[in-house]
Amino acid sequence: LVTGAGGTIGGELARQVAALVSAMLTLLDHGEYALYEINLELSEHHPGVPRRAILADIRDEARLRRIMEEARPELLFHAAALKHVPMVENDPLEGMLTNAHGTRVVAEAARAAGCGLMVFISTDKAVNPTSVMGATKRLAEMFCQALDKQARAGDGQMRCITVRFGNVLGSTGSVVPLFRRQLERGGPLTVTHPDMRRYFMTVREAVGLVLQAAVVG
Repeated sequence: LVTGAGGTIGGELARQVAALVSAMLTLLDHGEYALYEINLELSEHHPGVPRRAILADIRDEARLRRIMEEARPELLFHAAALKHVPMVENDPLEGMLTNAHGTRVVAEAARAAGCGLMVFISTDKAVNPTSVMGATKRLAEMFCQALDKQARAGDGQMRCITVRFGNVLGSTGSVVPLFRRQLERGGPLTVTHPDMRRYFMTVREAVGLVLQAAVVG
């Protein structure tokens, strides 16, 4: 099961997983059109992979529990999130509800349904966070770490792995589209500090790392 399956990372996860396995693939997203698009794409490129597209909000605890009980995923990739720092700064409660509370809802529902492994997609902004978005993702990381500690203690529960990303080229949270618009207008580029350096990876590379983390973990 992939949450945020209509997003850049979630969509690429769905593509790579569909290319590797023939098991049931459940796509979950809150955005109707984004979910429609990835479901249509997979139907064209991987018609042999059974799948289900579910329109749902990860903050809806009762619905998520029903979905997990029905889907009973063995492997869960949790990519659904609010990622734009300024937007979450303006509406911090929404960031908390989706990134922190939503992650708890997803993790607890999956664990209750017998899921074996959850891979949580986090951000480098969770490192000593200076923004609300980073803080909400760090809270979610801490919750996942606590669940994984319980599992490693031998209670047979779901393992949890966190993967942090920086700047992913082409992702909806990337600064690249902003830089491109600024360059098209002749500049200037807005940077936070004159000595700032940014490092990027492609979406395929990022998702490859997620799949490796799932295997290693």
